[in-house]
Amino acid sequence: MTTMWINGELVEESQARVNALDHGFTVGDGVFETIKVVSGRPFALTRHLTRLNSSAIGLGLGEIDRSRIENAVEEILDDNQHAAIGRMRITLTSGTGPLGSGRGHSQHTLVVAVSAAAQWPAECGILLVPWTRNERSALNGIKSTSYAENAKALHHAHQHDMAEAIFFDTHERLSEGTGTNIFAVIDGQVCTPSVDCGLLQGITRELVIQWCDAAGISVMQKHINAQELDSAEEVFLVSTTRDVQPVTIAKHMDNQLHIVSSREYKQGPVTKKIAHLFQAQASNNIDP
Repeated sequence: MTTMWINGELVEESQARVNALDHGFTVGDGVFETIKVVSGRPFALTRHLTRLNSSAIGLGLGEIDRSRIENAVEEILDDNQHAAIGRMRITLTSGTGPLGSGRGHSQHTLVVAVSAAAQWPAECGILLVPWTRNERSALNGIKSTSYAENAKALHHAHQHDMAEAIFFDTHERLSEGTGTNIFAVIDGQVCTPSVDCGLLQGITRELVIQWCDAAGISVMQKHINAQELDSAEEVFLVSTTRDVQPVTIAKHMDNQLHIVSSREYKQGPVTKKIAHLFQAQASNNIDP
């Protein structure tokens, strides 16, 4: 039996209820975090809650009640021991509101859910989509529940047998995936898009940069165009549930939604070294 934590109560998943007028449902007015569960414990919880707090403030929801969420996490994991290896999602919305964009005056809605998770494949393909990340968006840097453009892009990726969709920003600079950050090895240099390219600063991205730096592996945050990505020796994705995942093929979709080119990559030595480094560091510290 799987239970969920909703506004202070543990309930069976089949009995879980949120008000139909909740603004997280009607207009996507909320923030969230996805957290990897390892041996029944949340990985990098402190970093995730720090980002959740930043997102909540950025969306105008105010600061989170950190101790309440920490208690909820503990309760949900204690009650769902079958999800020893899995993923947890913490969702905070502005609560119930009118049938429009304006917010109401109700209490925020807080939901913590956990489920088992399958391991990602050893490699993946990506679809470079024609839609853009807006680096000047009101939601830039906020992990918002407004995920429809991600769902649409990922749907198209799956239609072309690709595991992830990758966006460029409005200046045609590489940005991010629907739920991943992207890295490329260009002329031997590990590179990743800089934060001014409309991306969300992922927790795994942050840890990869930090741990690479400590290991003497230089990571350059820079503007990367499509030509540079195409000429890269290696490409890999990082995310909370994927850790470090090599990319072996990239397909490019044009504005008419046609595949116009593709590029294959090899699982190179740099990606393998960083993947091993990440696994070693993560296994030594559950809350880095």
